[in-house]
Amino acid sequence: MVPENATTRTIRMRVDGLMGHLAGQHIDIRLTAEDGYTAIRSYSVASASTGEHLEITVDELPDGEVSPYLVRELSVGDQLEIRGPVGGWFVWRPSNGHRVQLIGGGSGVVPLMSMIRAHQASNNGSPFRLLYSLRSPDASIYSDELRRLDQESAKLMVDYVYTRSTPEGWPATPARLTADTLLGKIFPAEVNPDVFVCGQTVFVETVADWLVMAGYSPESIKTERFGGTGGIR
Repeated sequence: MVPENATTRTIRMRVDGLMGHLAGQHIDIRLTAEDGYTAIRSYSVASASTGEHLEITVDELPDGEVSPYLVRELSVGDQLEIRGPVGGWFVWRPSNGHRVQLIGGGSGVVPLMSMIRAHQASNNGSPFRLLYSLRSPDASIYSDELRRLDQESAKLMVDYVYTRSTPEGWPATPARLTADTLLGKIFPAEVNPDVFVCGQTVFVETVADWLVMAGYSPESIKTERFGGTGGIR
């Protein structure tokens, strides 16, 4: 188990009988209290396919029923009740030869990281590009790995947008993501990329609308959203 930032933790688990998974899939975790009350939450898989092992990255929600336990209390050797991995639409396969544009808001980067890792581990040489929208540098997940890949991998380009505060020396002031900023940091529509967008609902819907208005094919845009009302801010 690895802390990613002050409220986020990556958890590696072994799932008996698992025969790998697709990049972008998720699992459902069910916790049962002593009084029998149960809570089920879905978490995207963060890792590339590694046989019986997979990783999830959990962002703690202040009023959450499952995430505080997973981030603060779960210990090595504990067992979890899970279902999955499941999902066959918001996924990337190594057989896909298209260039890929990934757009993540906050912890929406998690399934996109699974795609990046699967891509890096494959023989697929198609270009990948990630636009990662964050409130601040302290909220970043996988920061060291993404920095290394951006510098060393010929298959990945990483761009950032900071909406509230920026790293020291950053060339731009923090600002809300706009359509112009978005379009200046992603593959153009003319090259027909496959686009994966993940984040909170308003973020995903706003970005998808901007893409369609800019001429990206709706059929090329796949979205995954999670709860909450936060968005472009």
